[in-house]
Formats: sequence, structure tokens, C-alpha cells
Amino acid sequence: MLLLHNYLNNPCGTSSIPYWKQKETAVPNNMKIIHEKDYNCEAYKDYIDEPYFRLYHNMKKIQYEALSGVDIVSGISDIGEFVRLINESYNDLTVSKEQLEGYQRTSVFRSDLWITLKDKNSGKIIAGGIADYDRECGELILEWIQVLPSYRGRGYGKSVVNCLLTKMKGTAKFATVSGKINNSTNPEILYRKCGFTGNDIWHILIKKG
Repeated sequence: MLLLHNYLNNPCGTSSIPYWKQKETAVPNNMKIIHEKDYNCEAYKDYIDEPYFRLYHNMKKIQYEALSGVDIVSGISDIGEFVRLINESYNDLTVSKEQLEGYQRTSVFRSDLWITLKDKNSGKIIAGGIADYDRECGELILEWIQVLPSYRGRGYGKSVVNCLLTKMKGTAKFATVSGKINNSTNPEILYRKCGFTGNDIWHILIKKG
């Protein structure tokens, strides 16, 4: 069992997932989760490897600038809007309304950490983010950050991330985020531009067959 003080000493290096999930999640028998420092590809050749980065933000330097032409809306007026935004932003995954509703039943749920960016002219939702807050360890956890494909490269993703960080400055002690390394959109670049740091990589290994 991971102790809280050990986690706080090195959140991204001691666990592949946030502390609250670590307490509630059991690793399936066909899965192994290995940090890069302990990983040997030959030793795990019978497993399918999906590497993830995990990054850390100390919440001290946040550069948030409001973008013209968009409104930032906090809260959940229609959960279907978040479902549509996420599903239209990815080619390799989908979420359901039931999945997102499940997030609302967790101990780390905060409705004000669900935000959307709306185009002022069309009223269309073009970007958004979902984050959690673990009061026990003071951790802000970025879960879903997405921008519609046709609106990428304009700073909207950075705006979403920095908006969430700004909301929790003075409350959260630190923030974490993770994502697939083999992602064509290279989300790690975005997070590093927003002040996230670290070099922790976790290998999620699924037994073949």
C-alpha cells in the first residue's frame, strides 16, 4: 500500500495514477505497471506495452491570458456537451454519458473544474477540460483536456490548462497530468508549455493473448 507521505514526496515517480485512484484501484492479473527505471523490454516481451508520461506542476508560476473571441464557461449544464466534445476530438477512443456521470460520483469531483470554451460568434464548444481535486493530498488532477481538430494550434488548449491551474492556485498544493506517449497530438508539449515538469514514464503492460 502506498503511504501518503511517500506519494507527496514524489507523486509522479511513486505512482502511475493519482493517490486517490491508487487507494481504490486493483491491478488486474493480466496487467503490470512498471516505471521506466525498472523496465526491460526483453523481460516483458510477452506483454503489449503502452507507455504514459506523468508530469508535475508546483502551482507557483501560472501564465493565464484570456483569449479574445471565446467565452470560458465553468460547470455542467449539459453533460452531453462534454461527451460530444471528447468524442469529436479523438480518433482512437470514445466516452459515454454514463462514464462521465461516474466521474461525478467520485470523492474528487468538483463541478467548477469542468470547463468549456465557446466561440462567441457561433456559440459552438471548441475546447474544454475536466479536472479533479483530491483534498486529502491537495492534488489537482487534469483528466480530460481537448480541442476540436479544426481549432488546434490557436492556443485554446493552453488556455484551458492555465484556466484550471489558475482556478486552483492557492488551494491545490500541486497538479499532475498524464497521457499516452504514442499520441499523434503530442499533448506532452502542451503541458510543458504550461509549466509542467518531470521525466517520469510508466509502462502499462497487458499480457498477450
